[in-house]
Amino acid sequence: MKFEHVLPADIEKTSMKIIGEELAEKGFEVPEDKVAVVKRVIHTTADFDYAENLRFTEGAVEKAVEAFTGGGITIITDTNMAHAGISKPSLKKLGDSAECYMADPEIAKLAKENGTTRAVASMERGMENHPDAVFAVGNAPTALIRIAEMIESGARPSLVIGVPVGFVNVVESKEYALSVCEKYGVPGIFAMGRKGGSNVAATICNALLYTATDTVDPDKRWK
Repeated sequence: MKFEHVLPADIEKTSMKIIGEELAEKGFEVPEDKVAVVKRVIHTTADFDYAENLRFTEGAVEKAVEAFTGGGITIITDTNMAHAGISKPSLKKLGDSAECYMADPEIAKLAKENGTTRAVASMERGMENHPDAVFAVGNAPTALIRIAEMIESGARPSLVIGVPVGFVNVVESKEYALSVCEKYGVPGIFAMGRKGGSNVAATICNALLYTATDTVDPDKRWK
């Protein structure tokens, strides 16, 4: 058996070509400003449902790319898995960074004292340390709910990525956070419904980072 396209850039380019063709075959018309995010999420998950369930507040991609390009932005994730999946070379090139507080003993202590989750305590710490951060939630609905509550109380993060996965409070947390972001003009990208995950959160971050560094074309990253 002979395999073709064994180099990373070739595999990615061929995959994106296939995704583009299948999107067209299925009748999906993805707006140009959103196509990099949508195609990369499908590339990560092999799930074309994301062409329909990804929701963007007005100008979310443009505003997020502008924030990343300006440098000094921190991405706060609700899992170490999402943190690990974010492109560190892209962050370095832009002068940005990523943090996850979930394994911090102080966060565990605060969560216990306050009768809440570590994810909630992590988002509160993130907002305290980096009020203009990008918050990327791929696992915990409680984290997304708390971010929305803080926005209602006056917080203004640069972007909210809300893609927790699961069955309890997942759908409701996304609907709530989307409505809050729209109400207060906070950029947001959400995967409506039950689907999502840490890999999706990291993938959306990377799509935005690659756009900001002009490396959506894999040849520019893998050369």
